[in-house]
Amino acid sequence: MRRLRTWNVLAAAGAVVLALALSACGAPGEPTEPATTPSANDGSFSAGELQDPAEPEMHAADAVPIRVQIPAIGVDTTLEDLALDSEGRLGAPVDYDMAGWYAEGVVPGAIGPAIIAGHVDSPSAPAVFVAIGDLVAGDEIVVTLSDGAALTFSVTGTAQSAKAEFPTASVYSNVPTPELRLITCGGVFDSSTGHYLDNLIVFAELRR
Repeated sequence: MRRLRTWNVLAAAGAVVLALALSACGAPGEPTEPATTPSANDGSFSAGELQDPAEPEMHAADAVPIRVQIPAIGVDTTLEDLALDSEGRLGAPVDYDMAGWYAEGVVPGAIGPAIIAGHVDSPSAPAVFVAIGDLVAGDEIVVTLSDGAALTFSVTGTAQSAKAEFPTASVYSNVPTPELRLITCGGVFDSSTGHYLDNLIVFAELRR
């Protein structure tokens, strides 16, 4: 039987926090380079002047993602809104069985890298993103927006890296097309610190 891991939480706030996406999942921690933590205001989460030559499908200006489905691994969940805290860290979903999207960043389907994050397990059971490491190129991720649009993304690859070597540029850099990142914990769980040692990132592109 798979041994489940307890997510370490802030004693005062009772909430898991993430630094540079889920770089501190499993336990709170300071960002490796706090000054470069992406924020909604510094342009890191949007493609700026980069544009896709093919015009993207237009959606309501206030449309937001409300659901994500990943048929290959049986994920079907509504989405929480995630935000940065006062220290520039992104709060993880409150519900272990729900994923969340960075609500101050790119909306899925818009140009740039949209971020959806989730727990890999909880103190007592597997969590929503326990199986995203099984995704392979070509697998579908369907994100439903509040205007009823269902956008299908195709997995292009995955990456696993030590927290200290989190691929910030690959995850957050401006891109000329609509892309999606799924992020969770990965690697070995260090019970002495309450930290997972790695991050797991799934990369996907909007299917035309």
